Amino acid sequence: MKYFIVHAHPDSHSLTSSLKDVAVQELESQGHEVKVSDLYAQKWKASIDRDDFEQLSQEERLKIPQASYEAYARGALTKDVNQEQEKLIWADFVILSFPIWWSSMPAILKGWVDRVFSCGFTYGVGEHNKSRWGTRYGEGVFSGKRAMLLATFGGSESQYSARGIGGPVEDVLFPINHGILYYPGFTVLPPFVVHNTISVTEKRFQRLSNEMRLYLKSIDSTKPISYRKQNYGDYLIPSLVLRDDIKPGAKGFGIHIGDAQSEA
Repeated sequence: MKYFIVHAHPDSHSLTSSLKDVAVQELESQGHEVKVSDLYAQKWKASIDRDDFEQLSQEERLKIPQASYEAYARGALTKDVNQEQEKLIWADFVILSFPIWWSSMPAILKGWVDRVFSCGFTYGVGEHNKSRWGTRYGEGVFSGKRAMLLATFGGSESQYSARGIGGPVEDVLFPINHGILYYPGFTVLPPFVVHNTISVTEKRFQRLSNEMRLYLKSIDSTKPISYRKQNYGDYLIPSLVLRDDIKPGAKGFGIHIGDAQSEA
């Protein structure tokens, strides 16, 4: 299997980076192919701007979806973006490796998404299909590929529990799992999450490394998060609102997880 790890931490000796290294070693020991994009080491350009679209004149407004689509269609995306897209096409499995900073991913990783997930490549695909309102949320270019997060939290597990002040960890990661990975078609596996990362002893690191190895060894039998597909009857079209008879009265991210057949 082909694994592509997108890693975002500025310190190569950090816990996040060290666990990424463990993942690479474990996957390679299993005979898998692994490619890594270390965004800080690559000095990845995070912001999407006019420099990404040479075809755009200075007089034209910068409309990101339109400019992105035209550049992709012409084969005029920048070299660094093309290289990352080639890795995504190559991969069977994508892992995003990062620390949680201010309740989200580091800006450099969000910038990787902004630039690499270009219109025509990752979104804006099948939007004019009259039979289905866009091939996204469970369909799309990455259908058949799997993905997961390796996410480290400075806060405690209780802080990110159902009633914790940071919000449930599932909710914190929902915009990434659902909005970035599931949207273009990835089958999303539960994340490998580590809490209390501020100070980690060697003993705890060894335990976490073993847990990471066990997770990766059992990955083929790990059940994905059962996000609802957009075009299979759970959502009203074109409003994209969940049907009233599915989890009636319930709100929040959790309503977008479930088995449509058992609830229809």
